[in-house]
Amino acid sequence: MARRKITIRQLEVLDAVGREGSVTAAASALHLTQPAVSMQLRQMEEHLQLSLFEPVGRGLQITEPGRDLAALAADLLLRLDDFALAASELRGVSRGRVRLGVVSTAKYFAPRLLAQFLKSHPGVDFKLNVYNREHIIEQLQSYAIDLGIMGRPPEGANLVGTPFAPNPLAIVAAPSHPLSLRNELTPEDLENEAFIVRESGSGTRIAMDRYFADAAVTINPIMETDSNETIKQAIMAGIGIGLLSLHTVRLEQAVGRLVTLRVAGLPLRRQWFVVHSRQRHLTPAAEEFLEYLLREADELMRAGL
Repeated sequence: MARRKITIRQLEVLDAVGREGSVTAAASALHLTQPAVSMQLRQMEEHLQLSLFEPVGRGLQITEPGRDLAALAADLLLRLDDFALAASELRGVSRGRVRLGVVSTAKYFAPRLLAQFLKSHPGVDFKLNVYNREHIIEQLQSYAIDLGIMGRPPEGANLVGTPFAPNPLAIVAAPSHPLSLRNELTPEDLENEAFIVRESGSGTRIAMDRYFADAAVTINPIMETDSNETIKQAIMAGIGIGLLSLHTVRLEQAVGRLVTLRVAGLPLRRQWFVVHSRQRHLTPAAEEFLEYLLREADELMRAGL
């Protein structure tokens, strides 16, 4: 069968060409000569009896079947990595790899959690990336990451989300804002205020919209952004107020650049969730990190607020 003739090197070459976009760039990424890459591609086409590339000018362009198989090659290589890691990790979790994706709000506390974990697991290799919620779900479903951290668990049977720590949301303002002097505020008191808000679809925006809808209050959003940093800077500049996770404003509150407004029903008591695929067996290192989050993250994060 063709599969017995396909080598790991050929899978690596196909993956690299699909990822880099050209034979020349793939050869550079793999530290191979261009003729060597071209030879591997020709051999693969012969084995598969399928055209993966077509000539365009003096170069080669990947075909539609080539793109499909390049995506499968990338998945196979990840699975081979997992195979090798699982074999080495059978001796324990002193070594191994964890691929973690977190939403942008979680980047304010995730490094502290990783630092504490790595003190007792110094041999574990972490890959941490910040994505939006939808991309984390895609990465989990394609097995590109082991675990995801987000504020709203996904729906569906393929992914499972487990709460591990609190995620309080509150209205924050600059210390000079007139409302910062008020001890008791209601949602109605905020109706005419200028709001800087997160983008539609984000967990923070959904929670904010639900809170004001329940209070039958319509707010005045004057700026929308997908960046917590932009919201904080706009609030500190006096442009308006906004709803943010208290994890994102810890440092600004400590130095007196932002304050939390005392509004009835706030802070909203939400949770952080760690998410993984039901259909994929976690490596020992990823399983250990998951158990660590469920065991210790709550106390560590409460101490940081």
